[in-house]
Amino acid sequence: MLKETAVEVIDLTKSFRGKIALKQVSFTVESGEMVALVGASGSGKSTLLRHLNGLERGESGVVNVLGFPLQSEGKFHSKIRQLRSNIGCIFQQFNLVKRLTVLENVLVGNLGQISLARSAIRYFTKAEKIQALSALERVGILEQAYKRASMLSGGQQQRVAIARCLVQGARIILADEPIASLDPESARKVMELLGELNQENGITVITSLHQVQMVQRYFPRAVALKNGEILFDGATVDLDQNQLNKLYGTAAKELVLSGHGELV
Repeated sequence: MLKETAVEVIDLTKSFRGKIALKQVSFTVESGEMVALVGASGSGKSTLLRHLNGLERGESGVVNVLGFPLQSEGKFHSKIRQLRSNIGCIFQQFNLVKRLTVLENVLVGNLGQISLARSAIRYFTKAEKIQALSALERVGILEQAYKRASMLSGGQQQRVAIARCLVQGARIILADEPIASLDPESARKVMELLGELNQENGITVITSLHQVQMVQRYFPRAVALKNGEILFDGATVDLDQNQLNKLYGTAAKELVLSGHGELV
């Protein structure tokens, strides 16, 4: 049985102020894959992620999501909002509304499926609240539901963001450096949770990461970028220190955790 293609990128090119950020990037992610985008600062991995959910528009090339053209040759699909509803996003800085409760932040995941009038007054049905509470239980922070988001630790806030993706019904999760601001234990919990959602729920996960040890522990496949180009796309076990040195030279040190944060 053929797997559905979750994301297909064909010759995607983007520049900022005349500087190339992505150069004819092409790769495919099948439904249910867990893929890490790897690279030193400025490699283009975060920029690439932003094109996969339409936060950035390429100058040329195509981005297909679940069989539909999210963007093509510099133009967004006319139903991009509907296409985006399948894509959950997790950011380094959590992207929560700190003054709202945890439950309200999770319910925001439903905004693409309710009327503008309801979203304006933040009116949610009992069934929607039960769904959100179930999502919080799934990520292990149900007891935090009625606290303000600002009261939670970084790791807890990131799990709120993941719960929001579940309520959204996301079939694809894009995570941009989701553990960069977390301590090692919180980072481990977040990565394990993403792995569980991939294995148990079949959610496609595409994550940008600096830390190669994390990539080696949780991701079967890695895509390594440098200066906006893909230089490696394959099994993570093949992305060893020698390969990193070949790709990045002295900049490879930036990708390896050391000291107390090291994972082996």
